[in-house]
Amino acid sequence: MRNASPRESVVTMTPATSLVFTTLLSHGPLTRAEVGRRTQLSPAAVTKAVRPLMELGYLVEGVDEEARPSVGRPANLVWVDGGKALFIGIKVTGDELIAVLADLCCRVRLSRHVRLTGREPEAVVPALTTLVQELLTEADGFGVRVRGLGIAISGDVDRADGVVRYSPFLEWRDVPLAEIVGTATGLPVTVDNDVRALTVAEHWFGAGVGLSDFALVTVGAGIGCGLVVHGRVVSGAHGVAGEIGHLALDPLGPLCHCGNRGCVEAIAADPAILRAVRAATGKQVTDAAEALALAHGGDRCARAVYARAGEAIGKAIGFLVNIFGPGRVVISGEGLAAYDLFAEGIRDAFAASAFGTASQCDVVTRPLPFEEWARGAVATAIQSFMGSDTYEEWR
Repeated sequence: MRNASPRESVVTMTPATSLVFTTLLSHGPLTRAEVGRRTQLSPAAVTKAVRPLMELGYLVEGVDEEARPSVGRPANLVWVDGGKALFIGIKVTGDELIAVLADLCCRVRLSRHVRLTGREPEAVVPALTTLVQELLTEADGFGVRVRGLGIAISGDVDRADGVVRYSPFLEWRDVPLAEIVGTATGLPVTVDNDVRALTVAEHWFGAGVGLSDFALVTVGAGIGCGLVVHGRVVSGAHGVAGEIGHLALDPLGPLCHCGNRGCVEAIAADPAILRAVRAATGKQVTDAAEALALAHGGDRCARAVYARAGEAIGKAIGFLVNIFGPGRVVISGEGLAAYDLFAEGIRDAFAASAFGTASQCDVVTRPLPFEEWARGAVATAIQSFMGSDTYEEWR
């Protein structure tokens, strides 16, 4: 098995060690004093946290020559050595696998797209493991070990057990994906909900950097939501926290695949919009792109469908802000192609449903290609590697 290097020395990832590492990953290089201020750890605790990681080469300390002061003693800075380890991240869609090979700082070194011949596990898993083996071969050229594999997939995913409980778009139920792929590849495997994985990456490196509370809402084939509360990505006791796509807004509305009526997803997701445009216009548009073109072409019935979708999304975001109070809500996903049609409905419905000062929440859009979702899968693999959730030993 490639990349199966001998067992290396072990460092115990305590909560303090993990906190320091994550802080340096998002904000470094930093002085030790700045690390202490950001983490609220004492100087002794910071030193204890960084020492073992420096001994193994995951952290580096030195002088930033570009920032050297003209007078006075230059301050030593600490930063993560991104080239010390590599990770593979794969985003699974209904049609293809999007994979990236990235370093310890989540910087993408290369990416790959592979079309799928089917959606059932018997078609997806062999394609996925073959792709991983190809990336492991590519990784040999970097001379660095691949330390983990992250897989991001839509639906109800039990990250702790590595099981896809239910993925409606793939029609998977109770698939022990981490165990299957781990056995086939020899890598530690982390499987997580795709929106939650993307939220991890946005929290560390994107629009959520520096925010202790924010939300990521994704619009497209489904309506997803990732939550960061008090600096941690939240999955909840049952792993489905943030499922605003299944807020039932209209008891007489269209039937959702979850069994309820009038869910946000049944009104505003791409398949729902496609069905509604067909019904409203009487035209047999074949996909989301055709529906969008029809609305952009001025068809008033089609535009009304998108306006209603925007209203549903805006109302859901208002509910979300009222309950969790995030400092920022980031809207992303492939559905942003229709944002000009959504925007007014989102803005008006959010303003009407957000209570009091909650309406001051910063709501922004951020287009993210599927490679960024795969990068999110890498972020979850790095999380597992450094024990930021479990505080297990980092090997």
